[in-house]
Amino acid sequence: MRGDLVNKVKVPGFGHRVYHVLDPRAIHLKALSEQLGKSTGQQDLYEKSSRVEQAVHDSKGLNANVDFYSASCYYSLGIPIDLFTPIFAVSRMSGWTAHILEQYRNNRLIRPRADYTGLPDGQPWVPIEKRA
Repeated sequence: MRGDLVNKVKVPGFGHRVYHVLDPRAIHLKALSEQLGKSTGQQDLYEKSSRVEQAVHDSKGLNANVDFYSASCYYSLGIPIDLFTPIFAVSRMSGWTAHILEQYRNNRLIRPRADYTGLPDGQPWVPIEKRA
């Protein structure tokens, strides 16, 4: 973990485009993660998460965002890890839809400030059983 921080590896679940201080949603999820950890016997996951949060904050000055403590909550609730990403995406669909409706209402396409630098046609799809 500390090696990743020294090598400037991006740590998922930290930083936010809007909340440059502390994501207010993360405050509530952190408390929920602690409660769930105590009630489900997964308190070690919460404690490890807290240590990672502190290390990233001390090293990079970044705060945990809502996704960071969502993961420990989902795990404590018994949700399979393979479903974490779909749940993250589903939770954002209302926001994505709101952005689309806003664009239609203003008759203006809102372009992202980032450019895709991947392969022209993306990556080929590989069945999960054949992935490394």
